[in-house]
Amino acid sequence: MDLQLNDKVVIITGGSEGIGRAAAERFSQEGALVALASRTQSDLDSVATEISSLSGKEVIGVVTDVRDENSVEALIKTVVDKWGRIDVLVNNAGTSSASRLEDLTNEQIDEDFNLKVKGAIYCTRHALPYLKESRGCICNTTTPGGKAPTAGTQPTAMSRAAGISLTKTWAYEFAADGIRVNTVCVGFLRSRQHKLRWEVVAKNNPDLSLEQFYDQFNSRIPMGRVGEAREAGDVIVFLCSGMASYVTGTAINADGGMSPVV
Repeated sequence: MDLQLNDKVVIITGGSEGIGRAAAERFSQEGALVALASRTQSDLDSVATEISSLSGKEVIGVVTDVRDENSVEALIKTVVDKWGRIDVLVNNAGTSSASRLEDLTNEQIDEDFNLKVKGAIYCTRHALPYLKESRGCICNTTTPGGKAPTAGTQPTAMSRAAGISLTKTWAYEFAADGIRVNTVCVGFLRSRQHKLRWEVVAKNNPDLSLEQFYDQFNSRIPMGRVGEAREAGDVIVFLCSGMASYVTGTAINADGGMSPVV
């Protein structure tokens, strides 16, 4: 299947690990030129080299803090100076933060919204003129919790609800320019942040393996297993491809059926 992504220019924030990296690998395999954005140059360099060596397509890493609008503006300029266009923007930067109201701090709220909501706004604002030229597309990474939150899931559920709202708003606003905007609501996946949590737990329970740590969540997921980052990355790539040319303003769950809502 030809996804019509050959030589398309793709920017992925949070691109050096997890879902961002998985999407980058697939975009690159499909022939796209990929710019990875995150805060650590050494990570970006190693990941870009690994992906490029497998696909044969150019991949670059650009140090970016999406919380800083000047940093985002510099990212966009770097990509346009190098490749002359932008076809796809994947707003993927973000981490999981969960708390009950009694324990929630103002600092947690500010950090979460600055990273996930303002970061997506800054990236879209500065990429938009180029996406209009290419009639490109945007994909935001959110979570099913943004649709159906449960106790103790703030501030992530709030910021992801905002991301879903922005997706729908932008889909309406940019449709006349030929720009499609969608979001993938990502469930429980194997990721670096969960591995770090396992390491903390394993300090007090050294017999707990990483597989056992993940297995304890299987009963909560209808498909009976924790997902892989590539399974969300593939959905992102499809939504940004020519095969999804009439899909915009939608939120697709990639969560093994865990969400109580569609």
